[in-house]
Amino acid sequence: MPSHLRHPSIPGSQATSGQSPVLLARINEKKIELENLQQLRDLSAGLATQMETLEEKLTTLADGTEAVAAVLSNWHNVLRAIHMASQKIPKPKSNADEQQQTDKEVPLPQTLVRVPTNQAAAVTQRAADGVND
Repeated sequence: MPSHLRHPSIPGSQATSGQSPVLLARINEKKIELENLQQLRDLSAGLATQMETLEEKLTTLADGTEAVAAVLSNWHNVLRAIHMASQKIPKPKSNADEQQQTDKEVPLPQTLVRVPTNQAAAVTQRAADGVND
């Protein structure tokens, strides 16, 4: 029969006087092991929290990457529209026309702004407030 079963510890009666040094050493080892396991548990909980935070950040990063990809995929269309609007600008045909053109205001391309209809009322109101100020 093992020694730890033969001598049950009864509080108060045989606290330290009747226990063998081997048993005390084993108890101390177990206490140290318990402390280490508690530290491991705490560190694991911290690591789990950090991993959850990392997951949230990676999700945000993935969403941002998709948004950037959508914007970049539209640049070709934007540049093409600007080029088409620039084609509508009349070009001077001679030096005399150039002189008159520089004296006058230089024509600009067509305005290429799209305002979503759900924001149109707010934009119109802001523009009216700006004129009234």
